[in-house]
Amino acid sequence: QVQLMESGGGLVQAGDSLRLSCAASGRTFIYDVMGWFRHLPGKEREFVAAEHWSGGPTYYEDSVRGRFTISRDNAKNTVYLQMNSLKPEDTAVYYCASSPSGSLYQSRFYKYWGQGTQVTVSS
Repeated sequence: QVQLMESGGGLVQAGDSLRLSCAASGRTFIYDVMGWFRHLPGKEREFVAAEHWSGGPTYYEDSVRGRFTISRDNAKNTVYLQMNSLKPEDTAVYYCASSPSGSLYQSRFYKYWGQGTQVTVSS
C-alpha cells in the first residue's frame, strides 16, 4: 500500500519558518517526481515545488522561489519542504505527491497523494 504521510504544519507568524516532511512508503519512488502542492481557501490546488527523486534540478512556483526549498533524504524515503520568510498568503493545506510519469507542474499527473498538513501564517 502506497503511503505519503505529511507532517510539520502548524500556526506561525509572518516571517517565521517551518519544515514540512513527507514520508513515503509502499513502492519504489526512485523514478518519480516528488512534488508539493497547496490548496488555498476558495482556490484550485496549486503547484509549489518539485524535484526528481533521483536528483537533479528543483522547480518552484514563482511566489515561493527563494523562500522555499525542496529536498529529500533517500535513506529515510522522505521529502522535505523548508519554508522560510512565511507570509499570510502562504496559508493553505500542503500536500506532497508522487508523479510516476515524471510530470512536474500539473496536479492531474500526480498519482499518489498524502492527506495534507495545514499551514497557517498569521500577520
